[in-house]
Amino acid sequence: MNMIRTAMLLALMTALFMGVGYMLGGAGGMMIAFVIAAGMNLFSYWNADKMVLRMHHAVEVDERSAPEYYGIVRSLAAKAGLPMPRVYLIQNPQPNAFATGRNPQNAAVAATTGLLERLSPEEVAGVMAHELAHVQNRDTLTMTITATLAGAISMLGNFALFFGGGRSNNNPFGFIGILVAMIVAPFAAMLVQMAISRTREYSADKRGAEICGNPLWLASALNKIARSAKQVVNPDAERNPATAHMFIINPLSGQRMDSLFSTHPDTDNRIAALQAMAAAGASPAAQPPGGQGPWGTRAGRPRQQAPAPWGRAGADRGRKGPWS
Repeated sequence: MNMIRTAMLLALMTALFMGVGYMLGGAGGMMIAFVIAAGMNLFSYWNADKMVLRMHHAVEVDERSAPEYYGIVRSLAAKAGLPMPRVYLIQNPQPNAFATGRNPQNAAVAATTGLLERLSPEEVAGVMAHELAHVQNRDTLTMTITATLAGAISMLGNFALFFGGGRSNNNPFGFIGILVAMIVAPFAAMLVQMAISRTREYSADKRGAEICGNPLWLASALNKIARSAKQVVNPDAERNPATAHMFIINPLSGQRMDSLFSTHPDTDNRIAALQAMAAAGASPAAQPPGGQGPWGTRAGRPRQQAPAPWGRAGADRGRKGPWS
């Protein structure tokens, strides 16, 4: 049922794109938009993950350049029964993360330096488990294609006045059509993004808690990320707002309209669901101090004894990380 609903929403997104084409150029514009939408969907299937990673200046890391971060992802992927995804790091002080890729065999996860610096290893594990849940649920392709189409609809809306302003154009609705293309279509595309993303976040929270082994790790991480995201601006996300729904928490600064227009569910509701899950014992409890954490280190050790999560040892804190 979820796949059918998602397919219908993607079809609606394509129809919106074609509708904008019709408003700007009549039947000919609609056909051109259909060809463009089909081409974009095909292109997005193979390349959208690379585009999104490039938009956010993500740099791929490995076991040598980011041992703890990479180890967390590797251990969680093994626990979830997933192929090892490519692991990326984004030099950005806002704590956040996202996953992308057309299928589990070609997936990638990305975290910001702010996430690794502000969160404990357990909380990082909760976040990356959430992103791996998106990979396992095959949400990443849907979310990436949606971001591409939403960006294209917004682009057409921004240029609608130029496309539809001439007297010789084939616009059947005149100035009204231009206004609809400029305002209504991008707003409708945002609503479709919201419908696709909101239900998938709850599902990824639940599965992520099962993968990492403790819902409270993810609940604590969501609380920290949400508070910090409101205080730290993410310039790349602000320049590419169509990708906002891919992040674990809305990265955009204008989050005061969260309850109505955000692509994400309310964070307090997500935390409450995770706390209820922990109270019900729906997921294995975290191992006690002295046990092995999900990334292969001792879960009970003091945080300061751990290597820095982006790969810098204590003696090398003056050196730049692998993103330099």
